[in-house]
Amino acid sequence: MLFNSLVFFVFLPIVFVGYWLVSNKNLKLQNIILLIGSYTFYGWWDYRFLSLIAASTIVDYFVGLRIEGAKNKSIGKKWLLVSILFNIGLLGFFKYYNFFVESWIDSLALFGYTVNNAWTLKVILPVGISFYTFQTLSYSIDIYKEKLKPTRDFIAFAAFVSFFPQLVAGPIERASNLLPQILTKRKFTYQALSYGIKLMIWGFFMKLVVADRAAIYVNAVYNNVENHEGLSFIAATVLFAFQIYGDFAGYSLIAIGTAKIFGLDLMTNFRRPYFAASVSEFWTRWHISLSTWFKDYVYIPLGGNRVAKPRWLFNLFITFLISGLWHGANWTFVIWGALNGIYLIIEALLFKKTRKGLINVFVTFFLINFAWIFFRANSTENAFYIIKTIFTSPGRLYIGSGDDITASIYATLAIAILVLVETKKEYFTTQFSISNNRIEYVRLVGYAVVIFMILYIGVFGESQFIYFQF
Repeated sequence: MLFNSLVFFVFLPIVFVGYWLVSNKNLKLQNIILLIGSYTFYGWWDYRFLSLIAASTIVDYFVGLRIEGAKNKSIGKKWLLVSILFNIGLLGFFKYYNFFVESWIDSLALFGYTVNNAWTLKVILPVGISFYTFQTLSYSIDIYKEKLKPTRDFIAFAAFVSFFPQLVAGPIERASNLLPQILTKRKFTYQALSYGIKLMIWGFFMKLVVADRAAIYVNAVYNNVENHEGLSFIAATVLFAFQIYGDFAGYSLIAIGTAKIFGLDLMTNFRRPYFAASVSEFWTRWHISLSTWFKDYVYIPLGGNRVAKPRWLFNLFITFLISGLWHGANWTFVIWGALNGIYLIIEALLFKKTRKGLINVFVTFFLINFAWIFFRANSTENAFYIIKTIFTSPGRLYIGSGDDITASIYATLAIAILVLVETKKEYFTTQFSISNNRIEYVRLVGYAVVIFMILYIGVFGESQFIYFQF
């Protein structure tokens, strides 16, 4: 089920009414409704893959109890290994099996060996598998590290794993944050309802108006690279930067706002990343739940920065290389991750102080955009062709015709509004914010304009969110 689908706007009020009116005084019943609603939300896409969520939930629920009940760390480590092997195995089988098989075949071909009739799988990648496997895996790891006590309430744990607002594209919640909220009695407040709806409105603006309008031009260029020249690639890449931001940050805001109306708080996932003055700062602002996950469960266990400098730089690089692979079973994502790792190594070697200033913001934006070329390109060949063309054949800027021109104008207008709002949040006090303005009519007019833009120039057609493929 998609947030930007008609069925979601039928589904959400039904779950909301059942959650607050029918079960308001019974925590167990509230969690059952959350669980049923979450499985319905996910199963609407493909009910067959509910078995994977259920299996992951059952394994980590019992693994958590076994780790706590282990007589010593050695036994606890064996149970933790069960969780790691199951979740990574699940992810690897569905997401990476074909990638590794095909890469192995290509490697053999370099040495003159041809492999015929290789066994590859024709399976659909389960939506959100990268997210909920990481979420359940972190639960078991935190119990092993004695940062968290396992719950014996299976319904609450299952609701935590499958919580529908953030199930398929995050934020990747830690059990230490979300699970205690699910285990605690919630109270309905109009303030939480109002705030949640405001977040959802802005999230829909970012998705339907910014991202989906920009996508029209981006797809026209990136899906037909042979018909375009350098200036078009530059324009499409910059638009993609705002497309992916509007798409993913918009999803996160809708998820956070939806959780809020159910009395639950999800972590902030984006904090105006394109105002970062360095790549390292960018990764403290972009997809924060994933960045902190890799920091806590990959980078720090490798030694972090508490080791010799060469090893520290290796830790930085390998963490982002794995992050790239997490994003997709394609060499374009591996190169994208490696590029970000290289950026961080260069920063660590050349800059000892925190960088600030608009020049550094623009340099960082350029570096991030250069890496986005690999992220968006349909193949590594396309990516290198785009880069080559940008530097050797600027040519003419593709404008399009008819609807394409209109879409580009709307996208530019929406991006201008987004940049203006985020500039105020970044550099000025909250008194400039529409949602916090003391004058009521300013707030009403502001939201009326945003809603009008969503309804008038938003792209409706149930387009998927970019991160669903990860």
